[in-house]
Amino acid sequence: MDSKVLQRITTELPSGTRLVAVSKYHPAEAILEAYQAGQRIFGESHVQELQVKQAQLPTDIQWHFIGHLQTNKVKYIAPYVSLIHSVDSPRLLDEINRQALRAGRRIPCLLQIHVAQEETKFGFLPDELIEFLRSGHWHTLEGVEIAGLMCMASNTDDEAQIESEFARAQHLFDQLKNEFFTAQPTFCERSWGMSHDYPIALRCGATLVRIGSLIFGDRVYL
Repeated sequence: MDSKVLQRITTELPSGTRLVAVSKYHPAEAILEAYQAGQRIFGESHVQELQVKQAQLPTDIQWHFIGHLQTNKVKYIAPYVSLIHSVDSPRLLDEINRQALRAGRRIPCLLQIHVAQEETKFGFLPDELIEFLRSGHWHTLEGVEIAGLMCMASNTDDEAQIESEFARAQHLFDQLKNEFFTAQPTFCERSWGMSHDYPIALRCGATLVRIGSLIFGDRVYL
């Protein structure tokens, strides 16, 4: 774990933007080192790995789930997860609501949108998301709080394309805010930008950047 890089990234973030230190595939010792340097938000993408780390590490860590989440795994993280970034279907949102109510919680969630060119990326297409929100079903879900949007840009070195995709996500956020969430100040988060493209994401309104390899180095597959 590179504490100097962690400090540099933290200090260069604009006011209101937070760092999610992506700790997946890295041992608890590395997370604890970042924690001792002041980092409190960590991102994991595998439920079993998160379960192990959550039991070992300080209780004031805010665990963000950032990977593709299977509905049958929601119950394991519902009691403590601080934010789920990757809600990519109405079915998953329904299950998060069910498990949140069972745990006596209201879980903040981000709706993942598909703006990249790769078909392998998960998420709602923008038109699908608008149709889902217009259905009004989400109003009935008392166990979830829709707190914003998440996306991943295409895996490319073309910075203009990346910026175009993040700008599209920001435009959609503004549209949804105006149409569905004007009375909800909690709909405010925009999770986009990773180690290789977070400076572009910051120019396009990101409030959460998910950075792993710059801080922790190459992945350690556990």
